[in-house]
Amino acid sequence: MKRMIAGIDVHKKMLAVVVTDAGKQEEFRFERRKFAAVAEGIGLLCEWLAALEVQETVMESTAQYWKPVWQSLERQCQLELAQAQSNRGPRGRKSDFADAERLVRRYVAGELILSFVPDAEQRLWRSLSRSKQAITRDRVRLQNRVEGLLEEMRIKLSSVISDLLGVSGRRILHAIAQGETDTAKLTALAEPQLRATPEQLTECLSAVTEIEPSYRKLLKQYLERIQLHDRHLAELDQELATCLKDHASAVSRLAEVPGLGADSAQQIIAEVGPQAAVFPSAGQMASWVGTCPGKEESAGTSKSDRCPKGNRPMRRILNQAANAAVKTDGTVYQALYNRIRGRDPKKHNVAIWAVANRLCRVAWKILHDGLRYVEHGNRANERAVRKRAARLIRQLRALGYDTSAIRPIAPAPA
Repeated sequence: MKRMIAGIDVHKKMLAVVVTDAGKQEEFRFERRKFAAVAEGIGLLCEWLAALEVQETVMESTAQYWKPVWQSLERQCQLELAQAQSNRGPRGRKSDFADAERLVRRYVAGELILSFVPDAEQRLWRSLSRSKQAITRDRVRLQNRVEGLLEEMRIKLSSVISDLLGVSGRRILHAIAQGETDTAKLTALAEPQLRATPEQLTECLSAVTEIEPSYRKLLKQYLERIQLHDRHLAELDQELATCLKDHASAVSRLAEVPGLGADSAQQIIAEVGPQAAVFPSAGQMASWVGTCPGKEESAGTSKSDRCPKGNRPMRRILNQAANAAVKTDGTVYQALYNRIRGRDPKKHNVAIWAVANRLCRVAWKILHDGLRYVEHGNRANERAVRKRAARLIRQLRALGYDTSAIRPIAPAPA
């Protein structure tokens, strides 16, 4: 049976492509060609693969250079993206065509680790969501730089204002950047609801008259960049909400989970899809994310149970959600965290990651089965209670006690 397979070794400027018929029983015979990694070269590649009736194509995930090739070929044949680590060759001279041929051989033998690549629409969601995260990370860095600059200017504003970039903080910072030196006027810019007293604000702003003009210019630039980041984040929020408007039900159902919200729900859907359809089970999704324990065994001995690396954006989202969920009173996640952590603060990370694993499985259930979240609270599991009661009764019998009169207490009327 004819089975034409192409292997592509992707480079920034060049594509090394080999094609063979894997349906034959004899040794593979490859046809080789090189193409430029530009639109015209990729178009010629598509025509050549169509002329050879190629049904499957496998390529390495080389940085971001595989993406234009994937976009051009995804409607033409079945595509697979292999992790470069799984296609490592022996040490020695490197040959692009040899890499592509090894890629095909290992793909046919099932020895490659293949990556999950969503469809074009979900890839757009991912780009928006990950851009939001990158801008948020840059904004946090800028905020830290502003605080460091204020310390260098001997302005201790962050000591009395919890949110340095809140309404009051921004007004004061903008006034300082514009050259204001009157502490009374700066203090008057604070909101009446601010916890800091006017005396405290005056004290922390006492060095405002001694600020060098260069510091004020630098502060002004930082504030302008923060405003630009805020505007970009608002635009990306609106764009992502527009793209996910057809899946608003999935977003709202997922946002009901403790620790999550609309923003986290959108990011999760951007990573796994609105139904998480690519994952047959919650365990497989947890394994792909990397929240489940690892398993490295040799000769029956476990060497490590460290979690796999998994999907970094999902790990970040679930880690943040787990830290928020354990602070919500009366939830099953708080009970799980307390049970694992106990009184040992060193087990905090272990307990948080267990909560993240539970959140990952709950997210799969909500998306895959279309369910709504129901909080059962931190009540004890009935099956676990029965098992523990039976174990205690057996222990009493072993000690010589008569347990025939032991009965559960009837619940009090509501």
